[in-house]
Amino acid sequence: MPITCTSGCGKNAALKRPKTGDALCKECFFTAFELEIHHTIITNKLFESGQKVAIAASGGKDSTVLAHILRLLNQRYNYGLELVLLSIDEGITGYRDDSLETVKKNRDDYQMPLKILSYEELYGWTMDRIVAQIGRTNNCTFCGVFRRQALDRGAKLLKVDSIATGHNADDIAETVLMNILRGDTARLRRCTDIKTGSNDDSSNENSIPRVKPLKYAYEKEIVMYAHYKKLIYFSTECVFAPNAYRGHARTFLKDLEKIRPSVIMDIIYSGEQLRFKDTVKKPIRGTCERCGFVSSQQPCKACKLLEGLNRGLPKLGIGKKSKGDRMIAQQDKELKLRERANLVKNDF
Repeated sequence: MPITCTSGCGKNAALKRPKTGDALCKECFFTAFELEIHHTIITNKLFESGQKVAIAASGGKDSTVLAHILRLLNQRYNYGLELVLLSIDEGITGYRDDSLETVKKNRDDYQMPLKILSYEELYGWTMDRIVAQIGRTNNCTFCGVFRRQALDRGAKLLKVDSIATGHNADDIAETVLMNILRGDTARLRRCTDIKTGSNDDSSNENSIPRVKPLKYAYEKEIVMYAHYKKLIYFSTECVFAPNAYRGHARTFLKDLEKIRPSVIMDIIYSGEQLRFKDTVKKPIRGTCERCGFVSSQQPCKACKLLEGLNRGLPKLGIGKKSKGDRMIAQQDKELKLRERANLVKNDF
C-alpha cells in the first residue's frame, strides 16, 4: 500500500530520507534538501553579496550537486555571487581525464566559467609518475597535499574571495574518526569547521577561505538528489584509492550507521564540541618561505614532498622531519664523495 508524503502535500511518498526518516515525495524532498543547504549558508554567513566564489569541481556527485544547488540558490535567493568552477587534474590515467569531461559538461549545463590546473604544470609531476616512484602506500598523502595547495593556487589566479568544497557530513565524520585514531589534535580541532581561513588574515594575503555548504548533508541524500534530478556526474572511484587510510574509517562509520543511523551527525557534533587544554601545542599558520602559500611549517608539506621527488628521495616528506633531514644529509654526503672521486679520476 502506497505511503503518503509526510509533509502533508497529499502525494505518495517516493523515498525515505536517511537523515530524518521522513517519507517524502520527490518534490518535497527537493524542497527540504535545498532549504537545509540554504539554511546552512545563511546561518553560518558563508558568503557575502558581490563575492566571487570558486567551486572545487571534480565531476563527482558532491561537487556536481554543490554546483547545481549553489547556482539554484544564488538565483532563487539573490545571493549576488559570481560562481566559477575550479578543477585540478592530478594526472591519473583512466580516472581524472574521464571525470574532467563531466566537469566540462557541468560547465556547459550551468553556464559557469571553468579553470583547470594540472599537477604537471604546477609541480612538474603527475600522480601516475609519483605512484611509480612511491608505490601505493603513501600516494594519497602526495595527492591530498598537492591538491589542497593547487586549489589555493587556482583561487589566487582566479582572484576569488572563497573556495566552496563538496565535503559532506559523511566526509567530515570520517575525518573526525581518522584524526582521533591518529592522535592528530591539530587537524581534529579544525576539521569540523564549516569555514577555514579568513579574508581578514593580514599575516597572509594568500589565505583564501574555504567553505563547506554541504557539511550537514548526508552522502546518501546527495546521491538521491542527483539521481532524482538526473544530474550528470562521474561515479568511478580513484584507481589509487582502495589502499587509502580513509577507506577503513569509512567502513567503520558505515557499520556504526547500521546500528545507529544518527551516528554521522553525532560524531560531527562531538567534534564541534571538543575543547583542548591550553597546554596543547597549536600550529601557527604562516607563509611558506619557498612557495609563498599557507603553511604551519617551514618549508610547507607540498614543497617538502616535491623536493623529495626531485631529489630521487620520494619518502623525504613522509614521517618525522628529523628522518628527512638525515636522508638529505646522507644524500649530500654521497654526492660529495662522488664529486671527489670524479676529480681524482680526472687528474689521471
